[in-house]
Amino acid sequence: MNLRSRREFLQIGGAAACAALARAADPVLGMIFPPANYPVPPEAPLLYPNVKFLAEGVGLERMTPEEYDRVFDRILPAAKKQAAQGARAIDVMGTSLTFYKGAAFNQRLIDTIRKETGLPATTMSTGIVEGLHAVGGRRVAVATAYNNEVNRRLGVFLEESGFEVLTVKGLGIERFEDSPPVTHDSLLQFSASVWESARKADALVVSCGALKTLDLLVPLEARCKVPVVSSTPHALRAGVRLLGLSGRAPGYGSLLEKS
Repeated sequence: MNLRSRREFLQIGGAAACAALARAADPVLGMIFPPANYPVPPEAPLLYPNVKFLAEGVGLERMTPEEYDRVFDRILPAAKKQAAQGARAIDVMGTSLTFYKGAAFNQRLIDTIRKETGLPATTMSTGIVEGLHAVGGRRVAVATAYNNEVNRRLGVFLEESGFEVLTVKGLGIERFEDSPPVTHDSLLQFSASVWESARKADALVVSCGALKTLDLLVPLEARCKVPVVSSTPHALRAGVRLLGLSGRAPGYGSLLEKS
């Protein structure tokens, strides 16, 4: 091989190596959802258009502790599947699925996924905790989709995570298919009423990944005059931050504005 050919070979090889490194660094977030066959939510590409999202469901049918127990062991295989598909981080996108046995249980899930996949991991519940820390929330009012038992467990999780829970109120939903649609206006009014029942709260949480909360953040903050942290938007923030991104998405509430 002459000098010119060698130089060209090295240039081509170097370009290929750089391309391979670029592919390895592509921001790909694996998301594990409670229901089966759950698509990537529209909030994901809207907030973070430069991230590729993978979706995998574990087949949850009702939001009850018994159902969480039934599907919980499917989370790790789903994470391994997404790692094999090229995910660079894993985000378990189920709030109640990850808080229902407390803060230590949620952390063990994260640690297990990290150990078994070699990837950074987080959960929707951790996204809420990180969001509350970021906005300085300590005394919280919590609006949810859940029944009383799941609400109780969420209160325990938040208290174990260092917050004072002033009130937790839910819509009593176990299966969305069996309930009237939760509209933007009805969820706005319900969430605001929860905060109004505990006006000493310095942050409002809206919990349940199936609730459409992205467009509620700005009007709720304007009405309640406190930061609002909700499941899907702030779980997405937590997930993309594992990919090395800031998580900032202006126009969607105080936390995403400044992340």
